[in-house]
Amino acid sequence: MSPVNAEAPALGLPPARGSLSEWVLEVLAAPPGAPRATPPETPPDARRGEDFHLSLYLLYELHYGGFEGVDAGWEWEPSLLAVRRELERAFEATLEEDVGAAGGAPPDDVEAALRSVGADVGEGVSLPGHVARSGTLEEVREMVVHRSAYQLKEADPHSWTIPRLRGAPKASLVEVQFDEYGAGDPARLHQTLYGETMDALGLDPRPGAYLDLIPGVTLATANLASLLGLHRRLRGASVGHLALFEMTSPDANRRYGHGLRRLGLGPRATGFYDEHVEADALHDAIAVHDVAGALARTEPDLAGQIVFGARALVAVEGRFSEHVLGCWGEARGSLLAPLPDTAAAV
Repeated sequence: MSPVNAEAPALGLPPARGSLSEWVLEVLAAPPGAPRATPPETPPDARRGEDFHLSLYLLYELHYGGFEGVDAGWEWEPSLLAVRRELERAFEATLEEDVGAAGGAPPDDVEAALRSVGADVGEGVSLPGHVARSGTLEEVREMVVHRSAYQLKEADPHSWTIPRLRGAPKASLVEVQFDEYGAGDPARLHQTLYGETMDALGLDPRPGAYLDLIPGVTLATANLASLLGLHRRLRGASVGHLALFEMTSPDANRRYGHGLRRLGLGPRATGFYDEHVEADALHDAIAVHDVAGALARTEPDLAGQIVFGARALVAVEGRFSEHVLGCWGEARGSLLAPLPDTAAAV
């Protein structure tokens, strides 16, 4: 297959999934400042809802690669930011219902608290474990499409946090991000490596190519990273999210790599996962001790928020895994519609 184009243009907008996403799509199709109707009420399901999380994802995407045909002026349009604020409030409220308030009582030892949260990840049946042991090629392709909502912009949400930190935590976060962005080699960008995995599996590696197939429960995992990264007041939670992400990554990606090799897939498919086994083993210590721990020492008031970010990640990932494994357990697809037939993979 042809090499992945890391600079592929943005794709167009997906279909609506309800009244709110229909309103957002109609607004984005017009130039900024054009007359528009009052937005509908916020959809009720901020945990998994299709209309809710597609709408929020569309609004966040304006801060990343955007969409073909959408005026860049919408990124900071006050009327859209007001709609996004209402969605964020609803999403954040459900997270606090799940894991407690972001400003809750701070732990005595943030690093120990993060390790405790991380120890609970992967208990019981896990998605990486299923892929390693018995995942089919069709299931692997579905999983890769699910994860593309975040992995094709991997590291970008956490980079928003860099200017919100000072001193040692900032320097250590930049160290982690330098590796995430390929340590100066564009071919080693983790986003690019994920595109190579998709290409090797016969999938379209362009960002947004499968947005119409990715369910709300998956979009919530990407929306969480954006929510935390884009708000200075949640910088501690963004750091906690990163710390747990890096802490649990080596084992999960080792299992994914084993599963793909079990299916006879080659290094173009496994390269992304193999890279994370090696890189994130080092990032684990840096993210937990030198970023999260250092931030708690320099800004003690953020200690509870750091742990909140980690717990919030566990909550959204738990719902995502439950959805995917539940669908596969019933021998049905986990996306909103089936993927095309499996293409030749190398």
